[in-house]
Amino acid sequence: MSWVEANFDGLVGPTHNYAGLSEGNIASSTNKAGISSPRKAALQGLDKMQALVDMGMTQGILPPHDRPNISLLRQLGFRGTDTEVWERVWKDSPTLALNCASASSMWVANAATVSVATDCQDQKTHFSPANLVSMFHRSVEAPLTGRILKTIFSEQRYFEHHNALPSSAHFGDEGAANHTRFCKSYGSAGVELFVYGARGLSKSTAKNGSSGPSRYPARQTLEASQAIARRHGLSAERCVFAQQNPVAIDAGVFHNDVIAVGNQNLLFFHEQAFLDSQSTVNELRSKLGDTALVAIEVPESRVSLDEAVSSYLFNTQLITPPGKEGTTIIAPTECRDNVRVKSYLDELLAEQSEIDAVEYFDLRQSMKNGGGPACLRLRVALSESQISSIQPQVILNTKLIEELRNWVVKHYRDELSAQDLRDPSLIQENQNGLDELTNILQMGNIYDFQR
Repeated sequence: MSWVEANFDGLVGPTHNYAGLSEGNIASSTNKAGISSPRKAALQGLDKMQALVDMGMTQGILPPHDRPNISLLRQLGFRGTDTEVWERVWKDSPTLALNCASASSMWVANAATVSVATDCQDQKTHFSPANLVSMFHRSVEAPLTGRILKTIFSEQRYFEHHNALPSSAHFGDEGAANHTRFCKSYGSAGVELFVYGARGLSKSTAKNGSSGPSRYPARQTLEASQAIARRHGLSAERCVFAQQNPVAIDAGVFHNDVIAVGNQNLLFFHEQAFLDSQSTVNELRSKLGDTALVAIEVPESRVSLDEAVSSYLFNTQLITPPGKEGTTIIAPTECRDNVRVKSYLDELLAEQSEIDAVEYFDLRQSMKNGGGPACLRLRVALSESQISSIQPQVILNTKLIEELRNWVVKHYRDELSAQDLRDPSLIQENQNGLDELTNILQMGNIYDFQR
């Protein structure tokens, strides 16, 4: 039975804006209060999806969350019509209003951790939505994320769904942004790398005396990663737990996927990605056994930590297009525009047989909020039977992408400022649009306002 790795990209939501809510995300903070273009952001994302479809990749889509989040505001005690609730929260707490208008669910690398069936003891693919407790605007996403995943991956013979971990900083979980799977082929048993920023319940220090970052929060805990591995039925031989370098976190590497990326047996990472890179690589090699790990370590002397963060060199996608043996890097244009990063990638193409192409994409609307190509997609390795079991229309083709482009043009505003977010007509605009989207994707009534 053949297997493929499907990329399920998040469709950028109609309230895409620059509120600067993400502490430790330098791009998010730098562009705070700027004017966004939700329409352009969504179309840029669809352009990338179309390109992967054209390469022969299996490309899926995850719908945005409904925002403004009026149901959450009702839980917090606001009363009246939707319009009255929205006007009242802007009067009482503009910061809360901005949190409830966030379109952060677009970055679905944080949506969940996925363990492939061939790694799990019960031979089912497991999904655990991330609790995202480190940031309030993201911490409310798990219930709807879980509902969406259960709707798409509904066949109980193949898929097992879990609730998010307890909403506690001790079990802070940021999903696939801190998780990478290594394997010989997508359908073979693999080894799953869990990267954490600090310890939660146990504040003991690492071997070198480091306990965590000092400037920005460590969003993923060791305890959360261990809990995910246990509930997914992963044996010790299938797991590697590595601590992220606190220096990197304090430089703006809020997730591991900003400083390291992997695909099949290839690990592409910065010199300062892990607290103990050599030990991490050695353990991966040992547990992969006969599958030889190819580790490409980028030295600080070639690409500095600051350049890695500003260009998102490692928040790229590594893909293996059908019919090709080598790996293609899907990179943001910021990598092309940075002279030193572009020079490094050019040399990599010339020197490394494992990398045979680099494709650059304009994702500036997402990048200005600190989300590159890797942030926008959730990876799920699927067998032919598993793909056939998916009922909603979420596996993309050119016709569906064109329908989604037309939908975006019809329902998204071209510009959105903080002042525009106060407009109560956004509520009905967005609900009407999402109502139509669920019909296009054949997903039923997934949103609270539809129930």
